[in-house]
Amino acid sequence: MLEKLKSWIRAKAARVRLDVWHSPDYRLPLPGLEARIELRRADFALWALLERRVLSPVRLHTPQRISYPAMARVHDRGYLESLTLPATLGRIFAVDPSELVVDELMGAVRLACGGTLAAAREALRFQRATMNLLGGFHHAGRASGGGLCPVNDLAIAIAELRTEGFEGRVAILDLDAHPPDGTADCLARDPRVWIGSLSGAHWGPLPDGVDETVITGADDQGYLAALESLLTRMPPPALAFVIAGGDVLAGDRMGRLGMSLAGVFRRDRMVAAALAGRASVWLPGGGYQPEAWKVLVGSACALVGGAPPSWPRGHDPMRARFTAIAAGLDPSALRGELTLTLEDLEGDLGGGRAAPRLLGYYGPTGVEHALHEYGILDQLHRIGYGELRVVLDQTPGGDRLRVLGRASGVADGRLGGREDLLLECVLARRQVAGASILFVEWLTLRNPRARFGPSNPQLPGQEVPGLGLAREVSQLLEQVALRLGLAGVGFRPAWLHTAWAGRHRLRFVDPARQGRFRALMRDLAVLPLGQAARAVADGRVRLDGAPYQWEADDMVAWIDGREPDAAARALEEDVFVNAHFEVVP
Repeated sequence: MLEKLKSWIRAKAARVRLDVWHSPDYRLPLPGLEARIELRRADFALWALLERRVLSPVRLHTPQRISYPAMARVHDRGYLESLTLPATLGRIFAVDPSELVVDELMGAVRLACGGTLAAAREALRFQRATMNLLGGFHHAGRASGGGLCPVNDLAIAIAELRTEGFEGRVAILDLDAHPPDGTADCLARDPRVWIGSLSGAHWGPLPDGVDETVITGADDQGYLAALESLLTRMPPPALAFVIAGGDVLAGDRMGRLGMSLAGVFRRDRMVAAALAGRASVWLPGGGYQPEAWKVLVGSACALVGGAPPSWPRGHDPMRARFTAIAAGLDPSALRGELTLTLEDLEGDLGGGRAAPRLLGYYGPTGVEHALHEYGILDQLHRIGYGELRVVLDQTPGGDRLRVLGRASGVADGRLGGREDLLLECVLARRQVAGASILFVEWLTLRNPRARFGPSNPQLPGQEVPGLGLAREVSQLLEQVALRLGLAGVGFRPAWLHTAWAGRHRLRFVDPARQGRFRALMRDLAVLPLGQAARAVADGRVRLDGAPYQWEADDMVAWIDGREPDAAARALEEDVFVNAHFEVVP
């Protein structure tokens, strides 16, 4: 017992405090990117760090937006002016300009730059590591941007520190999977900056003095060996910036490296040891696969001297977050019992009809309250909608919820025009597989101010692009089912892409149908989702040589803990192995 106590004391003593910068607005308001990039990465990492007590709430800081004069110390003024144009930002972020709200997007970028500067000041003040959960925009040069990087937060922070009297040597360890082309351009005139980079791809020549090693396809062993060599060449810095990129993970579609989460943690621990006792700012850089947020958590654990984080099977940070929010909601507020509307009063007095309740439980004000608490209304505001209104009524298929709003102008942010339908769902209780579940008879998430384009192609059944809120809405529906004591949430996907969106949580009730769906996803994996969905919808897919028509069967996310029995699993696996799909050109 005494040895355990001593071990605990040593572990606590070894841990260092970590100050972290984050804003809810770090989530970029870009619905068109949601299918390609997890824009909630900073939020997921923050929730995990707080839940695991790696980060103390008193060490969490809200950044201030960087000023335009500060950005002008690094970037060409004409270029900065161009960042007020949706066309420029659309190119940099690879989205259609129609979906952009310039002030919101640039506001998020400026917050990230302000966070990097504040973290650098704090690091210098106390000679230790700090972290900003958005930043590392290393592709932004003095008069250009690209690769999701409109301005360069590292260069801006260094320029600001120089004006404040900081003259020390700066080391930039760029451990993102891509080269620091923009950073090298911005800092070419500062001889007191050393840039070291490990990249998965070579994008062309960099300025003299940049220490770049290209290690395409490297696994843990190869990467860590190259890192050890790079660290020996790093001059002792007065301040270091570490871009601890998450795009080094195997499976990242843009990273071209093959590291594991364990290997990335060892990377961060090596760097933390090399910079121990020195001021350093850690930034996330890129990360384009679903587990990239875990890299951020691992970086923080390495900095505080903690163990590598582990995750239970099927862990979903959004589900954990929504479950915590649901526990704090007042049921009487959700039912609308704390307010009395004119419709309620007229109904009680027999002079009218009482306001409808969703599924006999949620009142209109309760639904609006829940949408606010779960962040859905705020995100609608950020992507350009105001005057939001929640409407409940009944249809032959079930109870209907609608959210309506008015779009703001692309550039000026002013509201105007018609009221648009943004979200609509029809819900009912249904018996499926012997259990009562929440069944989604109809669901649509619509962003009518946006247009389809090459980066956001129109999918079968879509009238307008989506809102980028499918994950939030699906988790919200699970919380509804839990509150009503139902066994799960189900729907009948009319298209391949709607089943694909729920594939990690929902399963087809029929095990043979689940096996065919898995086989279809396996055999069409070489195609982008949009092309695969269109091929199925157009009848250009064959199953074992015969024409295949999409099967719109029930899919359910069981929340009561049930699992398929052995016979169902065996049938599913047999169908999966033996079914073969192909696309007809």
